[in-house]
Amino acid sequence: MNLRDRVTLGDGVAKVNAEGMYYGDLNALTKALNRDSVKKIEIFNVYGQRYLGTGLEGNSHIEIHGTPGNDLGAFMKQTTLVVHGNAQDGCGNTMDSGKIIVHGYVGDIVGYSMRGGSIFVRDDAGYRAGIHMKEYQEKKPVLVIGGTAQDFLGEYMAGGILVVLGLTLQDDLRHTARFVGTGMHGGKMYIRGKVDGLSRDVEAVDLDGEDRRLLDSIVSEFCGHFGFNADKIMRAKFGKLVPTSSRPYERLYVR
Repeated sequence: MNLRDRVTLGDGVAKVNAEGMYYGDLNALTKALNRDSVKKIEIFNVYGQRYLGTGLEGNSHIEIHGTPGNDLGAFMKQTTLVVHGNAQDGCGNTMDSGKIIVHGYVGDIVGYSMRGGSIFVRDDAGYRAGIHMKEYQEKKPVLVIGGTAQDFLGEYMAGGILVVLGLTLQDDLRHTARFVGTGMHGGKMYIRGKVDGLSRDVEAVDLDGEDRRLLDSIVSEFCGHFGFNADKIMRAKFGKLVPTSSRPYERLYVR
C-alpha cells in the first residue's frame, strides 16, 4: 500500500488516517510531509505508535488525535505537537526546541534531558518528570504539569524551569510525591501547593518579583492552551525549590 493513500490534502492541511499503521511507516510519512513543507498535519486514530515527531525540524504544526506511544517529540526542533488525548513515557525526550501540548496526562520521564523548548501537560504526570533537564546559554527548557506528579520529580535536574500546578488535587493542594529533587543541581521548580517529600538536595525559598513575573507568563500561556483561569491559579501559594549544591554527590566520591 502506498503510504500517501492514507493522506488527504486540502487548504495546506494534510490529514492522515493512522489506524492500524506500523509506527515506522507513520513516522516516515510524517517526516515526508514535513519535508514537503506542509505547515499543518492532522493525524487521526493514533493508538500507541512510538517516536512520533522524533527528530523533526521546521515550523510544522502537528495535531495528534489519540494516544501516541513512547518518546513523542524526542530530539525535536521547532515543531509544535498538540496531543488531543494522553501520551505515554518519554514525552519530549532530549527535545531541543519547539513545543509539545498534551490535552490529557503523560506517563513517566516526561521531559527527560530536554535541553530547550516547552512542554505543557493539562493533567498529571508519572514518575521522574523533568529528570535531568538541562540548559545552555540562551536555551532554557520549560516543563509545566497542570496536575501533580509521582516520585522523583525533578531528579538530577541540571537546569530549566519545572512548574507543577496541582489542578487535579483536592482543596488542600498537597502533593504526595516522594524524593522530590533527588540529585538536583541546577534549575528551579515552582510548585503550587504543599510538598512533603522533599529530598535533602533541595530547599524551599520565597518567590521574588522576578519569579512572580516568570510564573505569570508561564501560567498565562498554559491557560491559553487549556482554558483555565490564570488569575485564579495565581491566587494560591507557590513554593520555589532550588538545589542546595551544584555537586550533590561530591561527598560520596571525594575524600
